[in-house]
Amino acid sequence: MKFTLSFTVVFTCVISYLLAPNIVEYSWLYIIILFVAGLMITGSANAINQAVEKNTDALMRRTAKRPVANGRMGTNEAYIFAFIAAVSGVLLMYFFFNLSSALLSAFSIFLYAYIYTPLKKISSIAVLVGAFPGALPCLIGWVAATGLISPFATINVNGTTYSNGAGWALFGLQFLWQFPHFWAIAWVAYKDYAKAGFKLLPSKEGPTKFTALQTILYTIVMIPVGMLPFYFHISGTISLWIILGANIFILIQCIILYMQLNVIAARRLMFSCYIYLPIVFLALLADKT
Repeated sequence: MKFTLSFTVVFTCVISYLLAPNIVEYSWLYIIILFVAGLMITGSANAINQAVEKNTDALMRRTAKRPVANGRMGTNEAYIFAFIAAVSGVLLMYFFFNLSSALLSAFSIFLYAYIYTPLKKISSIAVLVGAFPGALPCLIGWVAATGLISPFATINVNGTTYSNGAGWALFGLQFLWQFPHFWAIAWVAYKDYAKAGFKLLPSKEGPTKFTALQTILYTIVMIPVGMLPFYFHISGTISLWIILGANIFILIQCIILYMQLNVIAARRLMFSCYIYLPIVFLALLADKT
């Protein structure tokens, strides 16, 4: 399931659910169900990914110990697990939340496992495609609470009207975050990825100034997007300043990578991105209006 990765993704799904303005009282039962469903959905996509990439995972040091790659688990076993996890997760979303969140969940599995995964060997456009299922958990959590997908829809709570665009703002923030995060990982593991035939950096020449420049550009766009939760009135000024500070910090790490062009700077950016999501999403929840 790639539990650490899955946990991080499901964490933002649950926080996005709790940030919805119509969730005024927390139900631990529904929070746990959403967490389990999200874990099943994300775990299913990751399991399919490992079954498809069995041979390439075996070539890379960072993935060689995965259960399918090293033979602890058969490919058919992985697909059976993925199927059961997918059905369980989607049905939980449908029965306990709503059809829209269940359909989004199924779509995210398909997009990650059957579009993004094979694209990794074809073109670096895979990173752009993969950013969509990577950010969909935020929208899934939001839709699980509101039942609304359209960014132009409105939510009425006790006479106050909120824009459903706030859910898309959370999606956008996690969508953009993935570019500096993933390119930092691809920079650090470039030789491994190249050995497996993966084309994940934006430059054909590998870790170059062009790649570092791309991380800067996407991080710059994160700054105004990070202000949208405040604009949509789902969080206050404290979280606004925390997110602004976090975005500037990531931007500084990207600039350092551009100046130094080495694995040390890339690893620093990678770990900075790891702590970014918990800080930002917990700040939003703590400062929810």
